[in-house]
Amino acid sequence: MSRFLSEEFAGLIPYTPGEQPQPGAGIKAYIKLNSNENPYPPAPGVRRLLQKLAQNPAGELRLYSDPEAIELRREIAAFYGLGAENVFVGNGSDEVLAFSFLAFGRGKRVAFPDVTYAFYSVYAALFGLETRLVPLDNDFNICPQDYINYNGDSSCETIVLANPNAITGKNLPLKALETILAAHPDDMLIVDEAYVDFGGESAAALLPKYANLLVVQTLSKSRCLAGARVGLALGRPEVIADLNTIKFSFNPYNLNRVSLAVAAEAMRDKAYFQECCQKIMLARKQTTEELTRLDFQVLPSLANFVLARHSRLSGELIYRELKKKGILVRWFDEPRIRDFVRITIGTPAEMKRLLLAMAEIMLEVR
Repeated sequence: MSRFLSEEFAGLIPYTPGEQPQPGAGIKAYIKLNSNENPYPPAPGVRRLLQKLAQNPAGELRLYSDPEAIELRREIAAFYGLGAENVFVGNGSDEVLAFSFLAFGRGKRVAFPDVTYAFYSVYAALFGLETRLVPLDNDFNICPQDYINYNGDSSCETIVLANPNAITGKNLPLKALETILAAHPDDMLIVDEAYVDFGGESAAALLPKYANLLVVQTLSKSRCLAGARVGLALGRPEVIADLNTIKFSFNPYNLNRVSLAVAAEAMRDKAYFQECCQKIMLARKQTTEELTRLDFQVLPSLANFVLARHSRLSGELIYRELKKKGILVRWFDEPRIRDFVRITIGTPAEMKRLLLAMAEIMLEVR
């Protein structure tokens, strides 16, 4: 830390991303099951587009990208049966969430679960927002009632829920979200649906009924575009206008030309999108069954990952032993989930390698 950093940020604890091994001499090739990336390549149309761009790499990169992102917003709107005025796009859902915290968190308390996506706490600290951490129950469920009446006061509280939850993979049904929306008519509910396409049901279906709903999604997971950094939000036109006020006060050209083009192409290919999601859901089911046979407790997940703990081995030990075997999973040194590892669902071959490695570890550490 330099002596020039503003004092208000001196105690800021930034988000810690999953390990991203860099190629180089002596570095082994890891199976990456730690960042919830999609194991499959982008849609065929995306690959053809990139090949076309490679033939003319300079292209029109000398020009700014479309600050309105018209083409991409129209494709997203068409997919969800909405209008382009209902769609906002950003540099990954992380940027969309940051803009949302700024737009709807100032002057209100922000409530979110104690075990969830770590960036929520980071944004709240960065923007100086008052927060309320709401404990998950003993089975790691989000309890809607905890967000409906807090100490007799259910107003002036922006609520942020990852659904499915970003660490546990557990999912709230739309009826549960509706109870929260109805109880907070003057407060925003931000539903972070980064993993919804792997078995959940999008709250976008509730937009015609509720003005206080913002749905945030990403093309990083189900659309195989983590490296393109494209996120989106769905909401009423006036809510989307609020996000645009923040965006155009910060970075009007927040998405580059290549990302805009490949994201629009990915949205068009519904069949490939559904195929990838189905493959991952099947592999998740099979992996859950096999881990259970190895004496793991696996939380029921509707995401492209599972959170699992062994009956006698610590999460840290499993993480370190798997890393020695060339497999990266995520371990969080945090209360309540310290005994767990989070495992991204990869290809069938990758999951077979993982399960074989797990079985070896069970024998080696007896």
